[in-house]
Amino acid sequence: MSGPLYVPVLPAKQHACQAYRQLIPPVQAAVVPLWNLPPRPGAHPDALAPGVRDDLRRIRKALRRHPAWVDCPFADEAQQSALAGALAADADETQRSAPAELFADTGVGPLRPVTGPDRSDAHQNAMLRHARATGSGLGIRLMMPGHWDDVPLHAVRDLIARVDPAVEADLLLDLGAVPTDRTDAAKETRRALDALLPLFPWRTAAVLGGAFPDVTARLLERGSAVVPRSDWRVWTEVRSSRREFDSILAYGDYGADSTRGIARPPSTGKGGPPWNALRYTTDESYVLVKAPTRGPGRAAAVRAAARDVLALPDFRGPVASRAETWLCDCAHGHGPKGTGNVGDWLRVGHVQHMTHVVRSLRP
Repeated sequence: MSGPLYVPVLPAKQHACQAYRQLIPPVQAAVVPLWNLPPRPGAHPDALAPGVRDDLRRIRKALRRHPAWVDCPFADEAQQSALAGALAADADETQRSAPAELFADTGVGPLRPVTGPDRSDAHQNAMLRHARATGSGLGIRLMMPGHWDDVPLHAVRDLIARVDPAVEADLLLDLGAVPTDRTDAAKETRRALDALLPLFPWRTAAVLGGAFPDVTARLLERGSAVVPRSDWRVWTEVRSSRREFDSILAYGDYGADSTRGIARPPSTGKGGPPWNALRYTTDESYVLVKAPTRGPGRAAAVRAAARDVLALPDFRGPVASRAETWLCDCAHGHGPKGTGNVGDWLRVGHVQHMTHVVRSLRP
């Protein structure tokens, strides 16, 4: 396969950036993230540009010499404009700090912009200009949370027709969450690919679909939950029928987060529910174990939750990744140190999930 093996949709937040950096090199090399900038609803326009620059700086620090896409699907016009300016500045800085031959040898270069047929003309034009100016490529993200018939194919064709012939483009077909009752997801995905893949000489065609469920009181009323990975079934069905485009087809999902979780604004560090969950991915399921975020006995309860994860028949052992090592240390430790917080639990969830997905995708 010439393109990426795995395309996780990750929030441009500290826990996800740390998770990407903690992947071992062979796993990291197979992962090309689609970073989503968090929304900043109600933010003053003067604060948007510095916030977006901070997001890109955090992503760049995590990536080092690896490529990635960056998108702002939840943004209003003001934030989209701020992203366009920040991407241009990032490209200028990157090209000043690294010679052109380094780009060719390692893939280092400007972050790849993303647009889609549902974005404004101003956003599309800005991303098209950026892709043309930098030569880093362009991601075209097509949201398909339901049926292929709901997608405006004419708008997709119009956008593709405006891509410079010299620009490499990537198809990012985003199914969103794929719950168990979405039984026709594989069929609809095949229909979409049949229509989209012949339209353009895509560099990569990634099917993004599937996410952990939202952490709710109802979901965790028994203390834990096991939810089938129906998105993995969709991927295996799609993959088995797409021989002609095997070299560019890639799997993607939302890592260890939910589709709603990735769309949350940056945390203020105040409030929040008194509990959250440790997350673990098996071959067939997403597992969540309730853990308190505060209160008396918090540390002991978190360690007990970690022991529940270790007791899973599909737990992969302490050396499977840095996440499994953390879970083992947490389960067998003493006192509050090493029990983490919600950000740590998300980071650990992302590390074990991405590692497991890459190893599952490899022959």
